[in-house]
Amino acid sequence: MRYPSAWLQGISLGESIACELRLQIINGTIKPGEVISENRVAADFGTSRSPVRDALKTLSSEGLIRLERMGAVVIGLSLQDVEELYDVRYILESFAQQRLATGNHDALFANLKQIIDKMELAVKYQDIVEFSYLDFSFHEAMVTEAQHTRILHLWKSIRNIVLTVMLITTEEVFTEGEAKLRMVIDKHRGVLAALESKDVAMIQKVVQDYFADSHQTLHISIP
Repeated sequence: MRYPSAWLQGISLGESIACELRLQIINGTIKPGEVISENRVAADFGTSRSPVRDALKTLSSEGLIRLERMGAVVIGLSLQDVEELYDVRYILESFAQQRLATGNHDALFANLKQIIDKMELAVKYQDIVEFSYLDFSFHEAMVTEAQHTRILHLWKSIRNIVLTVMLITTEEVFTEGEAKLRMVIDKHRGVLAALESKDVAMIQKVVQDYFADSHQTLHISIP
């Protein structure tokens, strides 16, 4: 599993290292309790220790590691942690979507439809990484469109972990076959239809159902 190339464009070396370590921690390759050595990571990436320190600070701020004198001790991400992450997503996204019930958001709706069409293509070509990134982009577009500074700030604080979890869960969903993937795409079409209706009650019901189903997926996907 890898990060989408679009995600990695323009980021610093420290951020790139953080991405790789984050993925290994969340997918269980690097396990809780293990110690991450700055020197070892620097050697693996062929770099100095400075960008490695930046990466470890980022992972520490995300709660994935604990910085100690002996090195960075891995905390990891338990199933409960991920469930709480999705609780936060639900709070942010349900607020954002209900906020979109007013005003003109035709450009957003056109963009969301285009994203869904691209998700169809990703299924056709069995491109797990692209599907994950499109799924993430769908949700981020709604949060951004809500134009709420504090909500966006909170979203940015979790977006790296959100995408990483999506990569892992999507890999599992792809093993369940095309019917399951069509169901996921239909859920996104349902979200778009609710937004276009501008019916707050419908929007609220759809987002509740969406995250209730997502919680089920988490239980079979997170190691």
